[in-house]
Amino acid sequence: QVRLVESGGGLVQAGGSTTLSCAASAASGTSFSINNMGWYRRASGKQRELVATVTRDGIANYADFVKGRFAISRDNSERAVYLQMSNLKPEDAAAYYCNAATAVIIDTSTIPPRTRNIELWGQGILVTVSS
Repeated sequence: QVRLVESGGGLVQAGGSTTLSCAASAASGTSFSINNMGWYRRASGKQRELVATVTRDGIANYADFVKGRFAISRDNSERAVYLQMSNLKPEDAAAYYCNAATAVIIDTSTIPPRTRNIELWGQGILVTVSS
């Protein structure tokens, strides 16, 4: 079983900065790889929306409302993704969710090993922005 664990967030003043972190981990004996990773958010009373994504090669994509303020990065060796958030606005307040497209090895007797694609979500982490 593979899971994502998020950290960071909390209460930040408008105009301030914070960084969210998310790392993937698996039970002993589970092998997996990660393709795209990203961050989504859901504000109170609103639908979930994409914030930013990053490919394995580090190519980033941002929602227009965070361009120039947020930066996504990843560490493939740590199987982690980060979201540096700056110049925060009250409208950035939301629960932020880490997302990862994984390929979990389920059969090593074949060449190449057979994998199952599993999309993972973190548990969500709150970012509150005070004005």
